[in-house]
Amino acid sequence: MEGGVAACERRAPLRRLTAETEPQKTNHRNRTTESDPPMNEYFTTADGAHHVRPALRTVDVGIVGGGPAGLSAALVLGRARRSTVVIDGGRPRNRRAPHLHGVLGRDGMSPAEFLERGRKEARGYGVQILDGDVIAIEQVEGGFLLRGAYDVLARRVIVATGLVDDLPAIPGLAERWGTDAVMCPYCDGWEVRDRPLGVVATSPMSRNQAQLLRQWTADLTVFGAAEAGIADAELRAFAARGIRVAPPAIEVVGGPGELRVRTSDGEHDVARLFVGARPSPSDALLTGLGCDIHETPMGQVVTTDPTGRTSVDGVWAIGNVADLKSLVPLAVAAGVQSATQINISLLEEEIAQALESTPSGKEAAA
Repeated sequence: MEGGVAACERRAPLRRLTAETEPQKTNHRNRTTESDPPMNEYFTTADGAHHVRPALRTVDVGIVGGGPAGLSAALVLGRARRSTVVIDGGRPRNRRAPHLHGVLGRDGMSPAEFLERGRKEARGYGVQILDGDVIAIEQVEGGFLLRGAYDVLARRVIVATGLVDDLPAIPGLAERWGTDAVMCPYCDGWEVRDRPLGVVATSPMSRNQAQLLRQWTADLTVFGAAEAGIADAELRAFAARGIRVAPPAIEVVGGPGELRVRTSDGEHDVARLFVGARPSPSDALLTGLGCDIHETPMGQVVTTDPTGRTSVDGVWAIGNVADLKSLVPLAVAAGVQSATQINISLLEEEIAQALESTPSGKEAAA
């Protein structure tokens, strides 16, 4: 056990990759008609089109997700001369945000430029970055088989697939998410300081968001506080700091920087709306592998040690998929931590293999 997480002891039998099972091989006997594409030579996209499947890649580390966490890990691993592949689905959580903030040396940069620079830096050290989705990860002899538009056999795996923000069903909210409707005061508070702001309460935890936002403005309204379960004592604390409460939001209208929140008692003008969206980690690959999960006040999340190591030996989870509160700088740091630990684990494996292959090593092992 390391960092409170033990290696998984209940593994399914590992499948050996052979000429019959390698993804790039074709078993023509399984074809039903001549018009069917050969098995494993093609994959099909949502529009029904067939595409040629590239040959199996074999690498030290396969990374699923090319956001700040995944690219940070790839950069470190590339510099460590580890063969690394990043497979990215191209749906970053902050893709609609115009700027990043609180990222040292990159404050004010667009998320798209930040990721493009990260890709360029990682590629400079030999990292392969592929666009596409991984639909499954399977434990096989020699490591893990990542299946999808590309098939990759990796000795170690990092899952950095992030999360999805589940928003309350308020008309006009979703289309403004990431621009005029946001979640993080540290990311977006400065730009709207001393202006009227609103908080859409979604749970008792919205109390924290509201009290924190009071640092940026004295003109603050919380919508639906009581209905979200915020206790009377917390409502008194709101009043003590001049935070207003209003009925739940019915609709959000208006243009950028000039929103109007409609409620049962009228309309409320706000420059920006802060929402306690429910985080839903994109962890299907991890749960499919049997990684342990645990409950948090924000929902279930995969269990990891401080370096991102999961309960399945050889699998790491980093960024928002494992830390629901992680901001971009924390995701970058998580990538560095996981990469260094993975490199050490590979090194230890290589030392053991070298000893096993020498007569003196075999005698010592005996």
